[in-house]
Amino acid sequence: VQLVESGGGSVQTGGSLRLSCAASGMSSAVYAIAWFRQAPGKEREGISYISNGQTQPTYTSSVKGRFTMTRDHAKNTAYLQMNNLQDEGTTIYCCAIDRTNFESIEYQLYDYWGQGTQITVST
Repeated sequence: VQLVESGGGSVQTGGSLRLSCAASGMSSAVYAIAWFRQAPGKEREGISYISNGQTQPTYTSSVKGRFTMTRDHAKNTAYLQMNNLQDEGTTIYCCAIDRTNFESIEYQLYDYWGQGTQITVST
């Protein structure tokens, strides 16, 4: 199984970016997929997830109203549209898959991880 993120870069505070996460090698289409982020010296934070049965993603409170996660089952790809990015410095955003399709953002449940894509938000 391989997850490949793309779309990272540098942006000013208040700007937008759209991340993609392309999954390949999964034997089943039934899985949950999530986005996480981690800044240097900080704990990993779950941002959003969507299971195979959910109609809408679940978000952590810090990104609600600013981030939108979508999932294209036909392309095995998830997206994260990020608007009004805050001055968070440099952060690595990763996507991950949970084969059990459990509806949770707990990172221990996620089996497969991408390498991540770096985002730098500055004033």
